[in-house]
Amino acid sequence: MTATHQVFNQAPARVGVNEYTTNLALTEAVAAYGADWATDRLTEAGALVGREDFQRDAELANTITPILHTHDRWGNRVDAIEFHPAYHRIIGDAIARGAHTSCWSDPRPGAHVARAALFSQFGQIEPGHSCPVSMTHAVVPSLRTDPVLAEQWLPRVYSHDYDPALGDPAKRSAIFGMAMTEKQGGSDVRANTTRAVDAGDGTYRITGHKWFCSAPQSDAFLVLAQAPDGVTCFVVPRTLPDGERNVFNVQRLKDKLGNKSNASSEVEFDETVGWRLGDEGAGVRTIIEMVNQTRLDCALGSAAGMRQAVAEAAWHTRHRSAFGALLIDQPAMTAVIADLQLESEAATWTAMRLAAAYDDDSEQSQAFRRLATAVGKYWVCKRGPNHAYEALECLGGNGYTENGFPLARRYREQPVMAVWEGSGNVIALDVLRAMARDPLSVEALDDEFELALGSHRGYDLHVEATRKLVAQAAADPTAAPAIARRLTESLALALQGSILIRQAPDAVADAFVAGRLENPGQMYGVLDPALDLAAVAARA
Repeated sequence: MTATHQVFNQAPARVGVNEYTTNLALTEAVAAYGADWATDRLTEAGALVGREDFQRDAELANTITPILHTHDRWGNRVDAIEFHPAYHRIIGDAIARGAHTSCWSDPRPGAHVARAALFSQFGQIEPGHSCPVSMTHAVVPSLRTDPVLAEQWLPRVYSHDYDPALGDPAKRSAIFGMAMTEKQGGSDVRANTTRAVDAGDGTYRITGHKWFCSAPQSDAFLVLAQAPDGVTCFVVPRTLPDGERNVFNVQRLKDKLGNKSNASSEVEFDETVGWRLGDEGAGVRTIIEMVNQTRLDCALGSAAGMRQAVAEAAWHTRHRSAFGALLIDQPAMTAVIADLQLESEAATWTAMRLAAAYDDDSEQSQAFRRLATAVGKYWVCKRGPNHAYEALECLGGNGYTENGFPLARRYREQPVMAVWEGSGNVIALDVLRAMARDPLSVEALDDEFELALGSHRGYDLHVEATRKLVAQAAADPTAAPAIARRLTESLALALQGSILIRQAPDAVADAFVAGRLENPGQMYGVLDPALDLAAVAARA
């Protein structure tokens, strides 16, 4: 018989790889920013998420997607979300290892960095569950503004137990979500029409419609609504203290481009019970630190996605031959992998530097993170989708297929981090506002640039140009929105350059300055061949 179907020259599945120890940029950043005490924990997590069964769960969670059940068989309203068990296994593993709140429950030097590295590893393989994990992490600073609510909720959000059941109000763990945006306002939350009325018993009754509510299966939510004195923040639990179901009518689940395992939804409140968090009229100020923390996690998630993309691309090119040689050894492909790795390293180092700023409450670090978080979130998240596409193309037709190859899913996933917690224009305008309201934040970011001056002329010239843009925006605030994106991009590149010049290997820093500042190309794979591209590609 003639053999017609022999499989050869195909890359094996990239499984059984420790996703922490093989991610050199991440391990180096963890050590550089004082969290190497967590190496054993991070290595164990890296082995877990690299396992074949974990990656299979990630595939199942995104192909057998959440189902909304609004009523039970007798017609009672239940608003239950059914997930494939794979989703529960993944989020349970992440919470068991503290990827949500370990930096708050066990504070120590480098705690935010260690938590960021944990969060990134889980999000690298399955990003959808990261949404409720991130929001549970981010809710802590807001809850701390109210001692009574903090006492009630913080021990539960600190728990490493995961219990998806919503019926028991006394259960020991809790996951948080957030419901801010409405269909008529979007990012303009001051245009919200949801109303809250003081019930006179320490609670409010909330009525309105939320256009986006992520993770509606969560135990409780931070919700913005109009009280008599203005937009106010409330804690809204799914189950009331007496065990009754709070009114939380899930109208539908959003059919999204990606992020399929995460049940984003529209919800209706009708005399829903909520507890005020912060003063009336101070809702934006109360929730803003939660927004900042989730913006940081968007940058971490995008960087994690870049790591998955370039790692899969490098794996394929190291195992497949064409035209007489391994793909990775052919100069055109070496240049592409090196360029993808360079972007991944810049994103990873930037996100971890931002996480480190939350480990330090000095005035300098607080000022730095107020501006740098928005700048980093804007740029890292914006760079994600095209990076995913270019990595996908390295696999050829296999990259474009859904069966068993993760890069098509990653390509659909990457845009969400740029949209969530402020899309491009919102973030760029927030950068302008932060600069105008807090001159110390501008000084703190510029101090970071100053640390790297003098070693690369291309970097020095970029910082000089960036400072001119900063001065231009300050000199004419009314015209500044027209250059908001250009300014934010320039700040982000200056920040990434400073970090890489000081922390990354010379081959990476040299390539960044040459390929992102001095002579940037329009596509990946156009770095100067005189650079040590093989050394950069080897890190992928």
